[in-house]
Amino acid sequence: MAATQSTILVVDDTPENLAVLGELLQPYYRVRAANSGSRALQIAGAQPPDLILLDVMMPEMDGYEVLSRLRSAPATRDVPVIFVTAMDGVADEEHGLEQGAVDYIAKPIRPSIVLARVRAHLELKAARDILRDHNRYLEAEVARRMSENQEIQRVTIHALARLAETRDPETGNHLLRTQEYVRTLAQGLRKHPRYTAELDDKTIDALAESAPLHDIGKVGIPDNILLKPGKLTPEEWEIMKTHAILGSKAIEQAEKDARKPVEFLAIAKQIAHWHHEKWDGSGYPDGLAGEAIPLPARLMALADVFDALISKRVYKDAFDFSTASQIIVDGRGHHFDPDIVDVFIREFSTFQHIAETYGE
Repeated sequence: MAATQSTILVVDDTPENLAVLGELLQPYYRVRAANSGSRALQIAGAQPPDLILLDVMMPEMDGYEVLSRLRSAPATRDVPVIFVTAMDGVADEEHGLEQGAVDYIAKPIRPSIVLARVRAHLELKAARDILRDHNRYLEAEVARRMSENQEIQRVTIHALARLAETRDPETGNHLLRTQEYVRTLAQGLRKHPRYTAELDDKTIDALAESAPLHDIGKVGIPDNILLKPGKLTPEEWEIMKTHAILGSKAIEQAEKDARKPVEFLAIAKQIAHWHHEKWDGSGYPDGLAGEAIPLPARLMALADVFDALISKRVYKDAFDFSTASQIIVDGRGHHFDPDIVDVFIREFSTFQHIAETYGE
């Protein structure tokens, strides 16, 4: 038999039994010995062995209790345990295996049987360890690639959003601010019983990642309207409003080009299309009202308006936080979803922090 570096812990309250098993195993393995259950737990907890040969009938703490404690401890729960005992009845063997032992050897021991069983279970453990390590590597690799893909997605989204932003140079950090406003609102709204199931962590991340695409349709608006410093004429305003549909159609085309459904595109399409709708039905482009407006668009509506209020434009000065907040509150139940306004009120200090962090 080839030598190995495996460590075996032998547990028995009888010195003669410890000596017999030690002499049998030492030519092939590192052997540690414990003459009580408590000592065995101490040794195994400090440095888990590869295998444990455990006597059942011991004073103070029997083998069943030792096995139970080994299984309950993270460091030793996967160490295979073979019961070695004079209790050789079928019922005793069944009970031992039910408790979690991997095998059962009756006393008096037969050296060839002990060595064969030990070797077999060490080989099984080595195979399990290899499989576990391989699975951990695969999990780490999948996580790395997912993270890489998410980063590529994030960069792509921002690149597309920046494309629209280049048409309107006054927006500055508008994308970053509205993204964090949407995240803050969604995280606050998930505490509402009606939204707990809908707004899980994955969905909230997708909402925040999609938010920068809300005005992607502005790339289709003529410069003389998009960049006009003064008030738009009614005709110009109608053209300006088409950016919502232009944006959603562009994202819809991207969905069709994708080989499988992409969650953030579905959310981005809703945001782009309906973030100018109002709770009372007076918004555009479709005049939707109440909960007929998709939730992502209702979240974006408040985030977008708040940021517009506190931002300077060629046609207006920036409002201070207090004034902007009051305008949002006054729009509760008219422009904005009441539940979302309630979250805004609770998280107003967070909105201020975001605005200051990503200021112009």
